[in-house]
Amino acid sequence: MNRFSVTLSDDLNREIEKAARESETNKNEILRKALQLYLAAYYRKKKNKKLGLVNPETNQLETEIIGL
Repeated sequence: MNRFSVTLSDDLNREIEKAARESETNKNEILRKALQLYLAAYYRKKKNKKLGLVNPETNQLETEIIGL
């Protein structure tokens, strides 16, 4: 297992702490998942795929996530 240090803005740190409390997890797990999501988007983009949020009821794309 590897460790690294990251500097977060106060606002981002508060948002991560809030998400950790609400999802009953911890900041480390949220950051691990965020990095996994980034890598999934990165490798799919290399294959001309896109990342987005889909409404599960309509299967319609609601938000395309860009800039990753």
